[in-house]
Amino acid sequence: MDRAALEKIVAQWKDKPGNLIMILHAVQGQCGFVPRDAAFMLQDLMDVPLARIYEVITFYNYFKLEAPGKHKVAVCLGTACYLKGAADVLGEFKRLLKVEEGGTTADGQFTLDTVRCVGCCGLAPVIVIDDKTYGKLKAADCDKILSEFIKGIN
Repeated sequence: MDRAALEKIVAQWKDKPGNLIMILHAVQGQCGFVPRDAAFMLQDLMDVPLARIYEVITFYNYFKLEAPGKHKVAVCLGTACYLKGAADVLGEFKRLLKVEEGGTTADGQFTLDTVRCVGCCGLAPVIVIDDKTYGKLKAADCDKILSEFIKGIN
């Protein structure tokens, strides 16, 4: 993120309560994560200690310190999904993608995350890859879904 873009964001939120969180949201909205250089620039632009900036970033699970993958795989672990086998589905995606929750594949294509509910309880268990929802899954379905998804993006 360049300094001019960050200065514009800071100017928009400068005198508002909770501005650091809102500025970090805007940075992540543009970059997909909070880059280290942006945190250093914020320190200067806001006259806030770097430790305070990282305290906020690391306290809230929403903020990411590393660039996400090109595609996001979100496994729902809400009650309905969990009771219908979402943990098995998550385990299979971990195995297939070779990452843990919150991790990104070595090729930068996929980030694996969990969410608490996607609002499709009748389709439990559910995953969302980018904006596409898959429901009534079993662990055995994961390889086929991932293969079809990869084929569709190539």
